[in-house]
Amino acid sequence: MANRDDQTVGAAVNDRTVTAWCLYDWANSAFATTVMAAMFPPFFRQTAMAAGLAGHEATAWWGYITAFALLLIALTAPVLGAVADQAGSRKRFLAMFAGIGIAFTLLLVTIGSGQWRWAAILYIGANLGFAGSIVFYESLLPHVAAGRDLDRISTRGYALGYAGGGLLLIVNAAWVIQPGWFGMPDTVTAVKVSFASVAIWWAVFSLPLLRGVPEPPAPGGRVSLADGFGRLRATFSEIRRYRQLIMFLVAFWIYGDGVGTIVKMATAYGSEIGIGMSDLVGALVLTQLIGLPSTLAFGWAASRLGARPCLLAGLAVYAAICVGGYFLRTPLHFYFLAGLVGLVQGGTQALSRSIYATLVPKHKSGEFFGFFATSGRFAGIAGPLLFGLLSHATGQSRVSIVVLVLFFIVGGLVLSKVDLAAGRAAAAESERSYRATAAGKTPLASDTR
Repeated sequence: MANRDDQTVGAAVNDRTVTAWCLYDWANSAFATTVMAAMFPPFFRQTAMAAGLAGHEATAWWGYITAFALLLIALTAPVLGAVADQAGSRKRFLAMFAGIGIAFTLLLVTIGSGQWRWAAILYIGANLGFAGSIVFYESLLPHVAAGRDLDRISTRGYALGYAGGGLLLIVNAAWVIQPGWFGMPDTVTAVKVSFASVAIWWAVFSLPLLRGVPEPPAPGGRVSLADGFGRLRATFSEIRRYRQLIMFLVAFWIYGDGVGTIVKMATAYGSEIGIGMSDLVGALVLTQLIGLPSTLAFGWAASRLGARPCLLAGLAVYAAICVGGYFLRTPLHFYFLAGLVGLVQGGTQALSRSIYATLVPKHKSGEFFGFFATSGRFAGIAGPLLFGLLSHATGQSRVSIVVLVLFFIVGGLVLSKVDLAAGRAAAAESERSYRATAAGKTPLASDTR
């Protein structure tokens, strides 16, 4: 019998709560698809080139801006997560960051020709809101599901994200390809209207989670940032207890760097080598259409083969995509690689999230998903930064894309060494100790084995 590398069956879940939680993937994925992946990178390049920057310089600056946006949330997420855990305010922080992201996304419509610095500021604000809200959204996962349900529900969320983000992207793509059909004077106007539609979509479909998912129990009371730093210090003081979790984070940091860079740089890279906006957007639509069933298939496969083997298979496909990107020449090539990305993107991200959730003590979910966000954001910093530096140094980006294969090889090797069973046992022991202390008793030896 295959080694399932899996957790035990969890308690029954509340379907209505799970659906409300999953719908936030539907809500925020519109930003990830229309703004982050499809339309804003080439829009930013055109804006920068209108101000006199060369094409490869515009691509490089996009890499730097993406890296800086991720750095902001990477530095703040663990502290904010620790505060949210103590105060019982995960949903409040989620709403605050979502509000920031929605507001800055709406402001993208104000960007004028050549105003690339203003475009950079607005994108950084929007991405900060998007990434920050994800921290607290994902920190709710261990509270809405348990055991083997984690893989299924995490992949279900990503699948809904593909459906929602893909649906709006199809509408936005129609606007951009044929703006006259919809009463818009040109493509630039259609792109800006698309940005506004993302903000509205994000706001409306965030409501089910904010209304339908209960705030997990917490000590409560007034909590300051100093308290958040105090909780972090306490966690670091017992970091040996979470050795396998930290090792998983290192693996995620490495391979996530490659994933994040491909998502954020693909359309900028395609634009640089001469692929038009309609083909870039069309390829992203293809990614969404393939991603929906593929993500669900990853959840099905994980329930039978285990989450880690399926995740490693996805990383192998990503490595092949990087090699293929070096030889990219035509729109047909771009469509083919976009299809491969759709095949593995949602599944690898969803299984990374569900594996991590099994290693996290529930009472510290905000804090630990803050670390997860930090790992993911730092993962997104090195790749785009390296991409930008190599683009500047070589005058083109082909070398940048193929170098990313190293992230998947090394990350996969580290992931294969993580002892998931030991990590889950450590999380369960920490949770038992916390509950015993909260009840005013010392945990028995039998409770903490």
